[in-house]
Amino acid sequence: MTAKSDFTEQEWDTVLQGPPAAGTIVATSSKGGTFKESFAIAKAYTEARQEHGASELLDAIVSAKPKVDRHLGHSLEEVKSNGLQHLRDAVGVLESKATPEEVGDYRRFVLTLSEKVAHAHREDGTDVSGLEQSAIADITEALGGTGA
Repeated sequence: MTAKSDFTEQEWDTVLQGPPAAGTIVATSSKGGTFKESFAIAKAYTEARQEHGASELLDAIVSAKPKVDRHLGHSLEEVKSNGLQHLRDAVGVLESKATPEEVGDYRRFVLTLSEKVAHAHREDGTDVSGLEQSAIADITEALGGTGA
């Protein structure tokens, strides 16, 4: 099992930045619902904390307060590009230190969080807008193409 102590401070910060970056990408991909979508990020962490014990690494990640990087960019394109890079960097760190199962747990958590954000606010009469679906597809690709 991999623990927080297996990472440098910078590596750990990189890992922690991934999930909120994914939530921000989805939240900014379509108009409206920002408050509900921000709440959905916090709720995803709360729900993951309730599954405590399945993965020591994921427990440590979700026990940290999600911090949205307010410096992801000045435009929506920069926010998305920088957020996706955060995810690629986080997976890279995890793949070098964690077990494949723990990396899979991280990917699933990020995708679950992304889905919760997308479903937090109906847009244009749909539960998940096309822009949100596209954002989730980009997140999936940045995570390595699969939630498994």
